[in-house]
Amino acid sequence: MLTAEQLRAARALIRWDQSTLAERAGVSTETIKRLEKMDGPLMTTKSGTLHALEEAFRGAGVQFIPQNGGGPGVRLKEPQA
Repeated sequence: MLTAEQLRAARALIRWDQSTLAERAGVSTETIKRLEKMDGPLMTTKSGTLHALEEAFRGAGVQFIPQNGGGPGVRLKEPQA
């Protein structure tokens, strides 16, 4: 489950502003602003919106790290040789 913290961290990691993420994911900038103000898992968000956000990030090389004892996070995928 994607969290608001992961959303903010992923956007910062690839240096996208909110409008760039909104454009790449096909959602409104207001949606991004609303989601980033939340705390914890984005469970009340439509699954289609979360899927669009995750796909936009994955296309930019972001990997989401699940809760695994150290907490959820994000990282950049190693470039393919």
